[in-house]
Amino acid sequence: MTNKKNNRYKILLQEIELKDGKKSGKSIAFEFENHDNILSLIDQAQDKNRFEHKNQNTEFILGLKLFSEVMLKNRENPLFEEFLPAFGQFMKKLKGKS
Repeated sequence: MTNKKNNRYKILLQEIELKDGKKSGKSIAFEFENHDNILSLIDQAQDKNRFEHKNQNTEFILGLKLFSEVMLKNRENPLFEEFLPAFGQFMKKLKGKS
């Protein structure tokens, strides 16, 4: 059941071609929730054009939002203990608040 405070998404990741030239055809699809409107954030990132290649703006936002949501849901996990303060600073810089 979806928490009404979150948005729901579905990702389909397909292997197109591996670096060794092989094509496996493997794929994975999964659903997840996030408190942000990720597609809106991707649109905003395209406007800011932070990276040389347009797709990297999308890759950055998608990766950041997937990672940060898992980290926030598991903030008590010792894995994130040292990283959380630095991540907070990074997000302030990203949002232009520092």
